[in-house]
Amino acid sequence: MNKLFKKVMVGVVSVAMVAGFTAGCSSNGGSASDDGKVTVGVIQYATHPSLDNCYEGFKQGLEAGGFKEGENLTIEFQNAQGDVANADMAAKNMVSKKDNLIAGIATPAAMSAYAATKGGDIPVVFTAVSDPVSAKIVQSMEKPGDNCTGTADVLPLEAQIKMIRSFLPDAKKIGILYTTSEPNSVSHLEKFKQIAPNYGFEVEAVGVTNASEVAAGAQTLVSKGVNCINNFTDNNVVDNLSTVLKAANDAKIPVFGSEEEQVKNGCLASQSIDYVALGKQTGEMAAKILKGEEKASDMAVQEVTESSPVYNKEVMETLGLTLPQDLSTATVVSK
Repeated sequence: MNKLFKKVMVGVVSVAMVAGFTAGCSSNGGSASDDGKVTVGVIQYATHPSLDNCYEGFKQGLEAGGFKEGENLTIEFQNAQGDVANADMAAKNMVSKKDNLIAGIATPAAMSAYAATKGGDIPVVFTAVSDPVSAKIVQSMEKPGDNCTGTADVLPLEAQIKMIRSFLPDAKKIGILYTTSEPNSVSHLEKFKQIAPNYGFEVEAVGVTNASEVAAGAQTLVSKGVNCINNFTDNNVVDNLSTVLKAANDAKIPVFGSEEEQVKNGCLASQSIDYVALGKQTGEMAAKILKGEEKASDMAVQEVTESSPVYNKEVMETLGLTLPQDLSTATVVSK
């Protein structure tokens, strides 16, 4: 009876070892399965048009690279609703499910994806991350390392400041509302402060920590006598743009956006980056990784620096402003 028990136990242990080995080798991080199908996890940090455009472009890029949703591609999409804890949880779930690749849209989402995958074999691609080095998700733009790469939306800050000066030739003070926990916003603010004095501007900055502080922050800027407010791609601020616009409109001062969708929603003007194109570029990078043509750790982060001026004619006229001569080719946008 003891011999029989030993034989049974040996068999059980053997089966368990085989099952464990199979499970351990089942991850196909970074490459398609034998049938060519892949699952891509996507974490979008918040709901606002520029990030929505990134996601739309990302899908276009994947399809251009040979991966079409419903055929050989499954997308597991999660919106963190502006909450880092939600982004962290989504990333951990995607890792546990052994998704082939995880995409992070906006800096906090990319940071969550990177933290959850670090040391593993699931690659991360990001988009709409302005300063991935400062966010500590890549080692350098040229050699990112750590199985993580993507695209950076480098805001044309000097062109933006020139635009503000053209619209407001007598203005002295630009207000900036930013979220202290968003590395991209902190980085943008530092650069903005360096450039602004060259065009005769003083910068008044107010930092906030969450959505509930945006209204008070905007009112503080107005009370400090700013001549306008300039937005970055700050997820918390942009997600609460209507609050910023109300404070500015009540004070009859313009808000300058960082991309076209903000202008459509009530900002005066922007030197705008095409976020659909940015997302598409990221999707094409992801497709190369999934096909095994490239490794994320070796793919340089791609920067988008080109912009085009856009303005909201209705807002301009409401504020009693006219289109500057040097912006005569700017595109009119409306909601």
